[in-house]
Amino acid sequence: MPPGYLQTHIHVCVCVTAIDCKVGLWGPWSSCSSPCGFGSKERSRQVSIPPRNGGSPCQDLRQRRGCYGNNVICDNAKEVAKILPDSFKRNFKDPWRRPHMLMKEEKNSYCVYLRVKQASAACRLKLWSAQLVRERLVCAECQSDAMSNSDRCAGDGIDGIRTFWTAASTPGCHGSWMRELSSEHCRCPPYSVLFV
Repeated sequence: MPPGYLQTHIHVCVCVTAIDCKVGLWGPWSSCSSPCGFGSKERSRQVSIPPRNGGSPCQDLRQRRGCYGNNVICDNAKEVAKILPDSFKRNFKDPWRRPHMLMKEEKNSYCVYLRVKQASAACRLKLWSAQLVRERLVCAECQSDAMSNSDRCAGDGIDGIRTFWTAASTPGCHGSWMRELSSEHCRCPPYSVLFV
C-alpha cells in the first residue's frame, strides 16, 4: 500500500445470545416402592429447551421422597403364621369330633405352597423344622379349626410379598417366606406343615 493511504477496518459484531434451560411441569408421583411399610416414590420432568451458549443449566429433573405404603393387603402381610409339623394331624385323636365336623374340615381345608426366604438357626434343633431352609418350597395346610372368621388361616401369605412365620413347637425358630401357589380342597403331602 502506498504511504498515507487511509486504511479502513470494518468490525462485524456477531452477538450470540445465551439461552437458559427451560423444563416442563413435574409429572405425577409414582406409587410407593413398598406396598407395606416405608419406601420411596419419585417424579420427573423433561427438558423443553436445553441450555445453549453459556445459558443457565437445567434444574433437578427428578425428585424422590419417602412414603409409607398402606395397601389393603398390608394387614395380612403383618400377620405371622404359626406352624406345626403335619404329624400333629396324624397323631391327634379327638373323641369329640363328630362326622359333620370332619365333613366341614374336609370341605374347607386348603393348601398353600410357600418358598422359604429366611429361617433362624434355632430351626435346626428339631427334625421337622430343620426342613425349613432357604429357597425350599413348603406345603402348608390350612384346616377349618385353624381358620379365622374369614375362612382363611392367619399368615397364609400374599403373592409377591414376603410374610413371616414362626414354628409353634420349636422356640426361637422363625423366618419369612413368599407364597407361590394356593390350592382349594387339597391335602399337603406327608412331612408338610399345618397352620395353627
